Amino acid sequence: MTLAGKRAIITGSNSGIGLGVAEALAAAGAEVILNSFTDRPEDHALAADLGKRHGVTARYIAADMSKGADCRALIEKAGSCDILVNNAGIQFVSPIEDFPVEKWDSIIAINLSSAFHTTAAALPGMRAKGWGRVVNIASAHGLTASPFKSAYVAAKHGIVGLTKTVALEAAGKGITCNAICPGYVLTPLVEAQIPEQMKVHNMDRETVIREVMLERQPSRQFATVEQIGGTTVYLCSPSADQVTGTTISIDGGWTAL
Repeated sequence: MTLAGKRAIITGSNSGIGLGVAEALAAAGAEVILNSFTDRPEDHALAADLGKRHGVTARYIAADMSKGADCRALIEKAGSCDILVNNAGIQFVSPIEDFPVEKWDSIIAINLSSAFHTTAAALPGMRAKGWGRVVNIASAHGLTASPFKSAYVAAKHGIVGLTKTVALEAAGKGITCNAICPGYVLTPLVEAQIPEQMKVHNMDRETVIREVMLERQPSRQFATVEQIGGTTVYLCSPSADQVTGTTISIDGGWTAL
């Protein structure tokens, strides 16, 4: 399929899942806007390289997703938004009684409130065009819970609820809103954790991945950024015109348990 003529904004996209989604959308012909909170030459070079490889326009716009005004300004600076992928997120692990208040506030702001702000800013333009796609990168933790992740689980459950609300408000207007719920994804951040987990558990790489990191993922295989990118492209296709207000799990069976 082709997304030529569509402009896609992907928050938190200078690495990991966000960058994988941007690659897939660019490969399908969309103009892409990369984003993170930094504003380094390498961020802009990353966008330029992506655009050159896929033969599309690609830009980088810095915006701090912990700040509502920045979230809304991102949409304005992009010029227009046909496809919005709310991907920005952070994590912190702690028992709830010890959970730092500032960490709670940051996670809720970046993982949940940012999607509210960007979506609110993007929807009027989508309504005017009679077409739009909002894809929220939630998590298996948007459908189930784990201990010590109170803020993350709360935010991701909130994203799933926001997804349903936006879908209902936009129904019949050519706009869909869905959430992708990945399990563990092999990103550079996760890859960097493997050696430490091997040391802590005194296991080889394959065993620590299978028995520790992917204990709750029945397939015992990581999801990939390419799979999440491909699912995003599907949600932007005519085949998904009537797919809205739902979640798609890419979790190796985690939430089937």
